[in-house]
Amino acid sequence: MVKVTAPRSAPEKKSFLFLQGVSSPFFKHLAYKLEQDGHQVHKVSFNGGDLAYWAPRTSRWFRGALSELPSFLAEIYRKFGITDQVLFGDRRPVHQRAVEAAHQNALRNHVFEEGYFRPYWITLEREGVNARSQLPKDPDWYRRVGEQLLHAKDTLPVAQPFKSAFWRRAGHDVLYHTASALNPLLFPAYRTHALSWAPDEYVGYVRRQIETRLYTPSQQRDFSHWLESIRKGGALYFLPLQLDSDFQVRDQLVLNSMSAVLEHVISSFACHAPASSCLLVKNHPLDDGRVRYPTLLARLIQQYDLAGRVQYCEAGDLYQILACASGTVTLNSTVGSVALEHGCPTLCLADATYQLPGLTAQCGLDAFWTSLPAPDPLLFASFKAVVLSTTQVNGGFYCAQGIALAVQGSAQVLQAERSPLEVWISKSYA
Repeated sequence: MVKVTAPRSAPEKKSFLFLQGVSSPFFKHLAYKLEQDGHQVHKVSFNGGDLAYWAPRTSRWFRGALSELPSFLAEIYRKFGITDQVLFGDRRPVHQRAVEAAHQNALRNHVFEEGYFRPYWITLEREGVNARSQLPKDPDWYRRVGEQLLHAKDTLPVAQPFKSAFWRRAGHDVLYHTASALNPLLFPAYRTHALSWAPDEYVGYVRRQIETRLYTPSQQRDFSHWLESIRKGGALYFLPLQLDSDFQVRDQLVLNSMSAVLEHVISSFACHAPASSCLLVKNHPLDDGRVRYPTLLARLIQQYDLAGRVQYCEAGDLYQILACASGTVTLNSTVGSVALEHGCPTLCLADATYQLPGLTAQCGLDAFWTSLPAPDPLLFASFKAVVLSTTQVNGGFYCAQGIALAVQGSAQVLQAERSPLEVWISKSYA
C-alpha cells in the first residue's frame, strides 16, 4: 500500500470480530496474523461452511432469527471489548444487520470484496464497498490526489503476480457448501443469501462449460472475422452480462436481474441506435446457465425486429471485443473500468465506483448510442492510481500465495487507526 499509510509506531491493540468470509481459509490465516501482532480475535459462525473454514479454532454460533442478531452482537461487543468488525460483502442479510449494529456501538467495519481491479487485487474498505464505498465522487479530487501519486511513483502499489487455478476456487466452494449441508441440524434458522441451491449451480455451471468448450477453432475465427467486419461497417456496442446472484445486481430497485437489463438495453437500442450498428451481448464466465439468454434474446430480437443486429456469445476475448467496440453499456460491472482503461465510451445504468463525470457517460441510455463521450485518459490514470493505493490489497482469496500476500497487506490496513483512503481524504481536504 502507499507509504503514507504505514503506522510509525506500534499500533494500538484491538479486538476484532470476524463474521462471514469468502469460501476459503483466508479469514482464518488473517486471524492468526492479527493474533501474532498482539490483537484479540473472535468469530461468529452462521452456518456449517463458516465452521469448516474456521476449524480447528472455536467460534460463537448464531442460531437465532435475523431479527435477534443486533442484540446478539451487542452482547459480544460488550463482553469482549470489540473495536473492529471484519466481514466479506456488506449486502448479505446478516451483514446488513451487523454493519448497522457496529455503527450503533461505535465500532469500525472492515469490508472485503473481490478486487475493483483484477486479477491480482482484493478490495478492503472501511464501512462499505461498491455503491457504498467511501471513495469520493469528485473528479477534481482524483486529479489532485492522483497527480501526487503518479508523480511520486515509488508510492504507487505494484502487484506481485501469482497463479490461482479456477479448480481451487471451485473446490473451496464445494467444501463450504458440503459443510453447510448440516445447517438444518446445527443452524436451523439460517437462510442463505444465495439465489439457488448450490448443487443446482454446480450442475448448471458444468453443463455450460461443456457447451462452451465445444466451440471449434473455426467458430472462434468466425467470431473474430465478424468483429472485424462490424468495425469496418458500423458501430459495435458491447453489453457484458453480470451474475444475477451478484449483490450489485440484486440491490437495484428496477434493473435487479440481467433479464431486466437485457430488455431495457435492447428496447433503447432498437429505438435510438444507428440503423447500421450492432449490439454484442457476452455472458459472464461464471454464469451457471439457469437463465437461457439465447432464448430470451431470440424473443427480444423478434419483438424489436433486430435480426442480424444483435449477437450473443458465451465466450470471447474481452480485450479483443473492447478493441472493436464503439461503446460499452453496463449495469455496474468491473468490466466498465476495463472499458474505460481502453478508452471505450462507457455508460453505467447503476452506481459504480468509476461512475464519475469525465469517465463514464453522464447522459441517458437513449442518447448514449449517438453521443458516445470518450473517457478522459488522464482522469482515468489518476482514478486508478487512487483506487489501487487506497482500497486495493495485492493478493487473492483462493490459492496459498495469493492468501499469503492478502494477509500481509490486509493486516497492515486493519491495524491502522485510519484507512489509506481516510488518510488521503484528510490530507487533500485539510
